[in-house]
Amino acid sequence: PPPPPPSPTPAPAPFFTRRTPDGPPALALFLNAGDPPLPVLRDLVLMLDQEGVACLELAVPFPDSVTDGPVIRRSARRALQAGGADLDDVLAFIADVRPHLKHLRIALLADWSHSLKHRDLATTTREIAAAGADGLLLHALPPRLRTTHLETAAAAGLPVVTTCYTQSPPATQAQAAAQASAYLYLVAHYGRSGTAPATGHAALARTVTALRAHTTSPIAVGFGVSTRQDVQAVGAAGADAAIIGSAAVAAVERALETGTDTVAAFRTFVRQILPEPPHRTA
Repeated sequence: PPPPPPSPTPAPAPFFTRRTPDGPPALALFLNAGDPPLPVLRDLVLMLDQEGVACLELAVPFPDSVTDGPVIRRSARRALQAGGADLDDVLAFIADVRPHLKHLRIALLADWSHSLKHRDLATTTREIAAAGADGLLLHALPPRLRTTHLETAAAAGLPVVTTCYTQSPPATQAQAAAQASAYLYLVAHYGRSGTAPATGHAALARTVTALRAHTTSPIAVGFGVSTRQDVQAVGAAGADAAIIGSAAVAAVERALETGTDTVAAFRTFVRQILPEPPHRTA
């Protein structure tokens, strides 16, 4: 008899389960690799998995980002000054911690000029996928390379994160939404990280609804999200996830400055945002 047909490859689970109308959005946190140092960061990442955080946006640190505010720029500076957190180091870190994670997804953020410009894009994309990253967000990628990036990521089986602003033209928003295969990062406010929209995050509902027409991928909202109330407002706008960047990095910075236990302090921070996250363990 002929051999049975091969089983279809299951589609990867979405980064964020589509929220119900009355349910809370998932929580994604941004941190720079190397701040705190990688051995401490490993324990912190395992804690995030225990607490039910949905995603860690883990950045390969790069200097003088024009889109980041002072908190994240200081964090990148600390990581770069300490050394040991270039792209290869971060990929080794992900490969080490990935087998121990049950729930947490890792989206790697890398700056084109600092980390990828002098490497072969296709080879590096395969290396990122092989390390266990669940998605890739390329910062400041030249527009002429966008199609190549999408093609090489698809060939490597690596979902991509795309971005757009609430103020972006409708065609730009539609393109970003259509090209998102990990999730679409909707930047709530044009400016530097840590700044919030003047009308509040709940006012983004019309934009989120419009983007839904162009993507089946989850939609995450970031910039200016720092409190439980902000996360709730992101949920009220209909988004699938809230991304906290500057406030998360500031929690690490406070722990480092005061000499307190970084992992314990960050656990407290997470529980203040989501007081009873799913999958919590003692």
